[in-house]
Amino acid sequence: MASTLLQLVQSATGEMGLAVPSSVISNTNQDVVQMLYLTNAIGTELVREHQWQRITKEYRFTTVYYTYTATTTSGSTTLSVLSSTTGLTSTPTYFSVSGTGVPQDTYLVSVDAEAATCVLSQAATASGTLVSITFAQTLYALPNDYDRQVDATHWDKSAHWSVMGPETAQQWQWLKSGWIASGPRIRYRLLGGFFQIYPALASNDYLGFEYVSNQWVLATADVVTPTKASFTVDTDTCIYPDRLMVLGVKKKYFEIKGFDTTAFYRDYQSELSKAKAMEAGSATLSMAPRPSSNIIGWENIPDAGYGP
Repeated sequence: MASTLLQLVQSATGEMGLAVPSSVISNTNQDVVQMLYLTNAIGTELVREHQWQRITKEYRFTTVYYTYTATTTSGSTTLSVLSSTTGLTSTPTYFSVSGTGVPQDTYLVSVDAEAATCVLSQAATASGTLVSITFAQTLYALPNDYDRQVDATHWDKSAHWSVMGPETAQQWQWLKSGWIASGPRIRYRLLGGFFQIYPALASNDYLGFEYVSNQWVLATADVVTPTKASFTVDTDTCIYPDRLMVLGVKKKYFEIKGFDTTAFYRDYQSELSKAKAMEAGSATLSMAPRPSSNIIGWENIPDAGYGP
């Protein structure tokens, strides 16, 4: 059973010869208040120190699109007589717009449900009535507890293909603005606080990736799922080993006070290395690795039987 915030601070203060508190969150003693902030600082820093399995999560979502009819007017950014505006939102600009007379890289700027009109980021290049217009969401909000992504875990589970990326700024603009407007593979970029995909999908594909959460504290009585990014009550626990937290607090306390931290730093780094190594196990590495076999190669081509 992991130690609570109170128990961690009591261990650290006891080992340093300081007065051991009976409470932390409600305590007004300057040293105890400082201990609370240092404990939270250590926990927050450790989130970025390693890809801890306890705070690595899977994120899943289904792409969204709508196909409606509208009237386009050449040279105008307004689409009128929209057959529906259900689901469309323009704050922020979630939807990419495509259809006859709609230029590449056009987005929904605003929508007026009452008037059955919407405004696009670019003017139409042709006029038409009952034109089929596709509004495909290309910006998706990240999880509320998102800290960073786990590379090479992005997949289109509907197509059984990996999602390519993250694209650079230069690649992204080339994709959106060049002659090659689409392809069979989805690409992504993290931009503006959103997970953005390209090309816009006129299908409900199931996408997903892994990410590291910023929530490392378990609320009182919870032993499974971290739901907080800092300690807020004395009975909270956390995902990190008790000894690592105690040594981290002692190291930080001595740093703040301007004392020599050589021994504290050594002990903390040693415990941190062990925690990283033992937390999720490691792959078995071969001293004589061999490349995987090809599906078709010289060794499995028949000597005969090629047909007439």
